[in-house]
Amino acid sequence: MMDKLLPRRATTVSPDRVGGADRARNPWWDNTRFLSAMLIVILHTGGSIMAREEVLHSFHIASWAFRVPAFVMLAGVFSSAGPLGPRSLRTLLQSIVLPALAFSLLYSLEKYWLGNEFIVHVVQLPWTLWFLMSLFFWRLLLPLVVQLRHPLLVTTGVALAVGYVEEFGMAFSASRTLVYLPLFYLGWRIGQGFLNTWFTSRWSLFVAVAGILASCVVGWLWHRDIKGDWLSMRHPYTVADPLSLEWAWVIRLLVLASAAALVLCLLRLMPRRRLPLITTLGAGGFTIYLLHPLVILPVRELGWISRVNTPVEIVGLVLCAILLTMVLGSPPVRRLVRPLTRPSTGWLFAPATPGPQQPERVPAPAPPVPEPVRTP
Repeated sequence: MMDKLLPRRATTVSPDRVGGADRARNPWWDNTRFLSAMLIVILHTGGSIMAREEVLHSFHIASWAFRVPAFVMLAGVFSSAGPLGPRSLRTLLQSIVLPALAFSLLYSLEKYWLGNEFIVHVVQLPWTLWFLMSLFFWRLLLPLVVQLRHPLLVTTGVALAVGYVEEFGMAFSASRTLVYLPLFYLGWRIGQGFLNTWFTSRWSLFVAVAGILASCVVGWLWHRDIKGDWLSMRHPYTVADPLSLEWAWVIRLLVLASAAALVLCLLRLMPRRRLPLITTLGAGGFTIYLLHPLVILPVRELGWISRVNTPVEIVGLVLCAILLTMVLGSPPVRRLVRPLTRPSTGWLFAPATPGPQQPERVPAPAPPVPEPVRTP
């Protein structure tokens, strides 16, 4: 049934639109984006001490699906499966390619300022910027993927098979692009109105709560048994896999299925109304994602984070990460860095030739919240 539905074209929305353009935003997505961005910042802030701090490592495993997989699916929600015409390609250049190059250069300059060798990153973008490279390829692939007879089945098969090909690794973010492609496609389908029954039924609310609790239990009890390579999606399978090389794909399948299920649980529980401050800051999720490594890097390189070793200091570190998330997602910061996150391309392209405008459809509205059952 899922693969029989005809794809509808979705508007490619800038993640950090501010001001009057925010009126059409759906607070459901912005609330989710803020939570995911905050979790990413917290884990990147404490990443250098995670191996020795049980609480942080447990939190890392328990919240993994609500970070990168959630960002991937949200990116799919706001992506277009329409033909890649000149306008779409310009949008990709403006919203993905140029920001990736700009922040890669800033990262290299900051590393050089901190005493490292100056390196120009092209094939493998530094730190978190792999996501932009993958996003570029996801959007190029989506119009082709939606024409497949069974898109989810084919993309999942590719995601599992690519682990056996060593050439698909970190270069051009090839491995992550193909492994996360099923989640990106699933996000696009949700943006077209798929799974509305899950988001509106009462029984799914209890299932979603159980899913979140299960993730917390797994993170607390078995976080040391879950290997980082299983979650990174950037390395090929190895003979050291506990299921042997022949059955290594099973682990990846379980990880992808768990990620999709947990993100659906998160979306089911996320409030769909505007939340004070949270919704506004969530509109800046893209800015938060791009800026936070530039703030964390010098603090980490100077050794300040590695000195954190008491429960009170860990709590303070987490609070600082939350504060950083709020500052970077604030409208003033978004407006300040807009020339970097969405630079002008007027100097690069000739004026567009006027032509007929085709109306575009925005992602499906959030499903209505079911009314509570009233007892007599």
